[in-house]
Amino acid sequence: MSDRPQPLTAGGDDGFGEAALHDIVENQLRDGVPPAVPATLARLVAAGESRADAVHYIACVLSVELFEILVNDGAFDEDRYGANLAALPALPYDSEALEDLA
Repeated sequence: MSDRPQPLTAGGDDGFGEAALHDIVENQLRDGVPPAVPATLARLVAAGESRADAVHYIACVLSVELFEILVNDGAFDEDRYGANLAALPALPYDSEALEDLA
């Protein structure tokens, strides 16, 4: 499996979900909230990632946070989100475990 970011959608929504996540990330970058998002973008770009790949990595982490909120009927956890951002480019999930859910 590639170490590059993987598609965020299964193709059933014509990319709408992925585009929405990228829009949210761009809004977080514009607003600087949470502060870990622009810091993560800067760190990933400094490490050699393209801006597009860095935004995609951040969107992957955002999708995990949204999943946690929906599945656990919880609230946004900025600490969890920040920890997952800090771990990038390592993604915050095991892709084999996700395949088992499919």
